[in-house]
Amino acid sequence: MSKDTIRVVVCGDEGVGKSCLITALVKDAFVPNIQDVLPPITIPRDFSSSRYSPNSTILVDTNSQDIPALQHEIRKADVIWLVYSDHYTYERISLYWMNVFRSMGVNLPVVLCANKADVGLDSDRVIHDEFIPILKEFKEVESCIRCSARDKYNINQAFYLCQRAVTYPISPLYDAKEGNLKQDAVDALSRIFFLSDKDQDGYLSEDEFLALQMKCFGRSLDINDIADIKQTVNGVKNGSFSECGLTEDGFLILNKIFAERGRHETTWGILRTFHYTDSLSLNDRFLLPKLDVPRNSSVELSPMGYRFFVDLFLLFDKDNDGGLNDQEIRSLFRPTPGIPEAWVETNFPQTTVRNEQGYVTLQGWLAQWSMTTFLDYKITLSYLAYLGFESKNGLTAALKVTKARKERTKNGSQVRVNVNDRTVFNCYVLGGPKSGKSSLLEAFLGRQYSEVYNPTIKPRIVVNSVELKGGKQVYLILEELAELEPAILDNEARLQQCDVLCMAYDSSDPDSFHYIIELFQKHPLINKIPTIIVALKADRDRQQQRCDTQPEDFAQSLYLPPPLHISSTWSSSMSELFIQLVEASHQPSIATPGLEPEVQPDHLSNVVIGASAIGFISVLTLSIYKLTFSRP
Repeated sequence: MSKDTIRVVVCGDEGVGKSCLITALVKDAFVPNIQDVLPPITIPRDFSSSRYSPNSTILVDTNSQDIPALQHEIRKADVIWLVYSDHYTYERISLYWMNVFRSMGVNLPVVLCANKADVGLDSDRVIHDEFIPILKEFKEVESCIRCSARDKYNINQAFYLCQRAVTYPISPLYDAKEGNLKQDAVDALSRIFFLSDKDQDGYLSEDEFLALQMKCFGRSLDINDIADIKQTVNGVKNGSFSECGLTEDGFLILNKIFAERGRHETTWGILRTFHYTDSLSLNDRFLLPKLDVPRNSSVELSPMGYRFFVDLFLLFDKDNDGGLNDQEIRSLFRPTPGIPEAWVETNFPQTTVRNEQGYVTLQGWLAQWSMTTFLDYKITLSYLAYLGFESKNGLTAALKVTKARKERTKNGSQVRVNVNDRTVFNCYVLGGPKSGKSSLLEAFLGRQYSEVYNPTIKPRIVVNSVELKGGKQVYLILEELAELEPAILDNEARLQQCDVLCMAYDSSDPDSFHYIIELFQKHPLINKIPTIIVALKADRDRQQQRCDTQPEDFAQSLYLPPPLHISSTWSSSMSELFIQLVEASHQPSIATPGLEPEVQPDHLSNVVIGASAIGFISVLTLSIYKLTFSRP
């Protein structure tokens, strides 16, 4: 990106006019008698110039005889203004000066200046015989120009070329020897084309092209400008700007022409609008803007974020079948480094909802991004940037930070306070081998039960939406911890990320529940987490558990809700489980182990007692009345 201050070091043999060029630039006049070496001069920014221009430029004169001082200045330079004035000093450019720069190991842009143009040398001959051979031999030389300090000819232009060599470097964009754009530039420009092709038809229509122009440069183009661009592009092989619009190849050709004609600042204007740095990588501050997330808060997608991902899904579901197939997903992620690594590691798309063909549905697409945002919002932020999310408030407008989870003392124990502003919850599914945890995860995604047993070695995670009573929709993440279970259950920080535990056992296996009792004994930290006990495989014959305490009694001893009896063949029971897991996340006090429920006043009993008392008094009064007035 642009620098605040650029340091231009003016080099060349004695007598070529270095000091005269500097003086002519600063005073806008030729000064014949000046000192041999001028002190450094700072030139402030002309605020009519580009926003990428430096705030100031320091011009440093040098003495070619003072080698140590010369080398010291070159090492601090941003660009070298290399001057010659005749055939001898021209020969010294390739034989001496360029070798000096290379031997020092500096990789600086060089602007070559043929001074004393007032002597009447033919301009075409200078360009053909002097400039072109140097440009071909030395990639460091970015531009060449003829100047005259006496006639004030091209002085300002040479100075601008020095600034431009730093603010708009040609070397990252264009390979002069190959005559082509470099691959990094091609990749960046292809991504920009992709994001600017709003309807994804493979063309930048005239409206899309003008929108890109306005976005990058703040002004539109007239009919003649567009006609010139079309003629330029169509005049090159593989170039196309037809009635359909500008093709990607045509867009790349147009930027190649900019580089060849010395108009690469236009290409940089496009690149920097899309947040590319001088190394043609996306700016880190753009990919990961600051987001203040208090401890024990979570991050979710905002309505604007959900809208963006809905629109993205609809745009790339080309066959309108309600699902993203493999080709459509590859196309959607084209402007990114690829499918997020975290998704690959968790075996996406098996983590979310798919249709019968195995394609990710809109429900599954939104659930996947909800889970990603909850687990690592930085991934979502960077992919919002890659995928072209735009808002006047920046990328963070697509996210929402929830209130920090709080705790309070209740019945002598610390319990989590109810949460009201969250829509994404995380659940760890625990249980012994063959208890049915994996089948539970499959059923959560609406997949058929399988009798084949495959032990889960690596952790597994899935996500889906849950509709609560009243129609509100939330997202629930289920994690099967597998080999990481012991380490996670002893890690307080990881348990803080968990909203509820699902303790699962096989109700048809008499040895299954003992595993849950051992979990509570081995990992005391889980006593702080809301817990739902689930008896899976309830469609089979129920077995008495071979342990000191039966599941119902165990749950009662911890003041937990009684075990839910669930079967993958009973869809209503599955729905009830997921709702209960979310409710326990919302209201932790109803399912926190060891937390005795508060005794609620029995108003009905009081009413009955009161009514009985009144009745008794009434009867007694009536009896006394009768006795009193029945006496003779």
